[in-house]
Amino acid sequence: MSTEETLLNLDFDKPNTIISPPDDGVVSLSSSSEEICLVPEVGFEGNVDSPGVNRESQPLLGGRGDFEVSYNHFPDDPQFSELVWQAEVAIDNGIFPERIYQGSSGSYFVKNPGNKIIGVFKPKDEEPYGRLNPKWTKWMHKLCCPCCFGRSCLIPNQGYLSEAGASLVDSKIGLKIVPKTRVVKLVSETFNYLRIDRERSRLKRAITEQFPNLRFNRMGLPPKAGSFQLFVEGYKDADYWLRRFEQDPPPPHVMKKFQLQFERLVVLDYIIRNTDRGNDNWLIKYDAPAQQPPHADIDLRDPSEWRGAEVRIAAIDNGLAFPFKHPDSWRAYPYHWAWLPHAKLPFSQDTKELVLPLLSDMNFVQELCDELHILFKQDKGFDKGLFERQMSVMRGQVLNLTQALKDNKSPVQLVQMPAVIVERSKSGSTSSRFFDSFQQRFQHKSPFFSWW
Repeated sequence: MSTEETLLNLDFDKPNTIISPPDDGVVSLSSSSEEICLVPEVGFEGNVDSPGVNRESQPLLGGRGDFEVSYNHFPDDPQFSELVWQAEVAIDNGIFPERIYQGSSGSYFVKNPGNKIIGVFKPKDEEPYGRLNPKWTKWMHKLCCPCCFGRSCLIPNQGYLSEAGASLVDSKIGLKIVPKTRVVKLVSETFNYLRIDRERSRLKRAITEQFPNLRFNRMGLPPKAGSFQLFVEGYKDADYWLRRFEQDPPPPHVMKKFQLQFERLVVLDYIIRNTDRGNDNWLIKYDAPAQQPPHADIDLRDPSEWRGAEVRIAAIDNGLAFPFKHPDSWRAYPYHWAWLPHAKLPFSQDTKELVLPLLSDMNFVQELCDELHILFKQDKGFDKGLFERQMSVMRGQVLNLTQALKDNKSPVQLVQMPAVIVERSKSGSTSSRFFDSFQQRFQHKSPFFSWW
């Protein structure tokens, strides 16, 4: 019997009967009292009557007055909640996310009702090796070379958590270089879905048109979990501005600002052990100094006389971070910024004052691990053992970074330090002191292709 025949085979003479069809979408009459689990991975709340004509992500329920509909809502960040709500309203009114054709995953520019880009959404199942990745390059890679696809040091298909985790680390330390990123659920016709999901959606709509009293737990396409990163305007690829800075250097005080921003990028990438930081996935925004009148009585050697000069860095594309071991197979996955001249300068006092008090406090480090645990365990494939190994690598990175800052080292000297792993002690100690609960060891195995 076909799917359509199965769904239409309903006994309408028994209004209180609960029908339990296959997994594709639970069908029930409006008077059903069956417990329905629709709680998403990210809690939110909202009003059922929010504007929109095509609320695909809204469950249509009947006879469940005590059921609270969930939305993408973040009580600790109402501004972010508002932006995501605007994206949902735009989708409801036919302003769909637009696929980004660069890169190897399915990522989308998300717009607001005014058709302005406000964010970048990266669904979990459309990641480079996800089952619904619309880009054929990675599909060919996985098909033709299955023995060496992906990165052996990373957990597959958890890039969306890595994106949100990088934002969490950035916010926790106060670096302010990662555009705010959270895990949300969105539905759009422009996302890549299986054909059967689209056919089910059309069939359910046809059924409800014929039988208005019928209610499906999920009316439209299934929502997709993924990372939602705020869109930054006025930024260009780092490679563009680095070449310009080399040909036409900005004023010294501007370069000092850039150096401070660059050091924050180094701190972030080193802590999360980013395995994919090239000059094409971090951005620079540079507002040149305003032109002064030729007769103005100013001293160009005084930075305070330069008006409007500003430089900022945005660290995007953080999906290939938080490894559960240091790269030790074929490739080293180096930090490409280590070859820049800015990496040869010792860390500034400003960076030390910002980072050292926090990273030297092991209670702060443990608190950071706990918050990452809350974030990462949202994934259905969460593995506590692998997560603990991820945190062991991160703790070792924090330990190395702290020592490098104390020793007045430069970023290039930092990345040359031996790889350290700080593991939780297996002795079962309940002491709250860091060095009583953890032990460190060095990882001696190195990749076949080294970069030093």
